[in-house]
Amino acid sequence: MQIDLTGKRVIVTGASRGIGKAIAMAFAAEGACVAVCARNEDVIQAIGSELSRSAKAVIARSVDVTNSEQVKTFVAEVVDAWGSVDVLVNNAGQGKGGNLDTLSPEDILEHANVLQMGHFRFTQAVVPHMRAQRWGRIIEINALAGVFPTPEGIPSVVNRASCHALSKSLGMKLAEDNILVNSLNMGWIDTGQWDRHYKEMGPGVTREEFDAMALKVVPLGRFGKPEDVAGMALFLASEFASFISAASIDIAGGMQGQITYYPTVKKDFSEMVKARRS
Repeated sequence: MQIDLTGKRVIVTGASRGIGKAIAMAFAAEGACVAVCARNEDVIQAIGSELSRSAKAVIARSVDVTNSEQVKTFVAEVVDAWGSVDVLVNNAGQGKGGNLDTLSPEDILEHANVLQMGHFRFTQAVVPHMRAQRWGRIIEINALAGVFPTPEGIPSVVNRASCHALSKSLGMKLAEDNILVNSLNMGWIDTGQWDRHYKEMGPGVTREEFDAMALKVVPLGRFGKPEDVAGMALFLASEFASFISAASIDIAGGMQGQITYYPTVKKDFSEMVKARRS
């Protein structure tokens, strides 16, 4: 099976690093026209230079996904340059922690404006062009915590769940226009954040101990890689996935409801580390 995405016109949001960058690079390697955006101008221009080595064409712009006019302007530029948009990968957004005792309603709304409304803005901007050609693929990069709520991290749980519901709803509604919408739900994908989590443990903990703790809830026993996500994104953008819409696909190494136990596993590990230091 060979996936042929040559010349497909693709937008990837939040493409400056991690999963977004890996997905953009994968589409570029397939000869697609790739438009990428992120907030940092210098970083996204550097990514654009990397993409230009293999992509058929590249557009790289600084875009704030909370700004509807910036989103519309970016999509309009892509359409003016390439005629339309075939694939949208809604990747922009990151996790946010907090609980009932530490959060304000505004904290959750601010996160929602970036995540679920950012996804909505881009979808709303590209769908008229996809409808006009009766072909489109929208891939939502979500998190497993939006499918299996965890007892911590309320903003991520609530807003990822909303993105998941939006994907399901649009995947049913837009199918009549041959626009397929699917959700990819991330488990423990190592984009560098696990290095940060490890450093937060402080002295006296080996990386092997920390990884063993974090991976207790992952049946496959390893962290995922951004490339693991990129491969599925390529498949969903291809004709091999022409009968898949409103699907929810977990990229989590077999982890399902086990994710809900992770806060307890981490707390027990932290207490063990404190006892070791005392």
